[in-house]
Amino acid sequence: MNTLGRSAVEVSPLAFGGAAIGNLFTEVTEEQAHKAVTAAWQQGIRYFDTAPHYGLGLSERRLGAALREHPRTAYTISTKVGRRLEPSADGGDDLANGFAVPARLRRVWDFSADGVRRTLEGALERLGLDRVDAVYLHDPDDHAEQAFREGYPALERLRAEGVVGAIGAGMNQAEMLTRFVRDTDVDVVLCAGRYTLLDQRALTDLLPAAEERGTSVVIGGAFNSGLLADPRPGATYDYASAPPGLVDRALRLKELAGRHGTTLRAAALAFCAAPPAVASVLVGARSAAEVRDCAEQFATPVPAAFWREARDTGLLPPEAPVPAEEPS
Repeated sequence: MNTLGRSAVEVSPLAFGGAAIGNLFTEVTEEQAHKAVTAAWQQGIRYFDTAPHYGLGLSERRLGAALREHPRTAYTISTKVGRRLEPSADGGDDLANGFAVPARLRRVWDFSADGVRRTLEGALERLGLDRVDAVYLHDPDDHAEQAFREGYPALERLRAEGVVGAIGAGMNQAEMLTRFVRDTDVDVVLCAGRYTLLDQRALTDLLPAAEERGTSVVIGGAFNSGLLADPRPGATYDYASAPPGLVDRALRLKELAGRHGTTLRAAALAFCAAPPAVASVLVGARSAAEVRDCAEQFATPVPAAFWREARDTGLLPPEAPVPAEEPS
């Protein structure tokens, strides 16, 4: 287990991301969702992340129900604030926002102090818990002023009151997360998709700043939403169709991994876990089989020769950290 920053909150090196069981893109049954969480537990995963945004609260409800079978002190759970849910009479579905659920609720951007507390209260009710271990400001890209002026101080107060153990921000970019690391006292930042085999933007400033400040980083989007799990024309990258140049690069990495007796998935996860500031790698899964595969790949050593050739051929920058050397 690793500790988040200077907090007492511990996380497993591999974490379960709850977006998929919130019906991300396609429907997942209650049974499938429960089996996915159960499989994560059986594989030793003890850190679970969710958000109100994921399926308009469906992910939180499902995750809370599945984890109720286990002692509360045996796992770590995080959720997010910034998108407050309120009733909606619009009808229809939520597919425009990426989730195959009825649109009985709607999201309201709200990084105010009151909004933070109300959103957390709603999350706790859906989870069926009296506390969560960590809370992130969720995607404050277009709400930076309110997030820094009101949302972050509200999280600081919640931490000081002992309501949560660790606080941070979660985004699909590295630049504003770097500002959170440098200008606030966050324990952790969740960086999705910006530190992978295909995108190392977090390497420029975020990861060095986090290491210097003693702030933990959780890496999400290790497979860049699909391309690094199954590289092929038509695969998704950042939730859209992957550009041909990136598909070609992913296929070259897959071929390289195969020649060195490993898999692209194993290399993708190992790469994300390598920087010293990284406390956990978050993987989304919609089935027990996907969870088991991720855990197996995460535990698979990647030969040092793979990393050397990836650097030598320009597939990886020479300054990118790689795992401790394994025999070739």
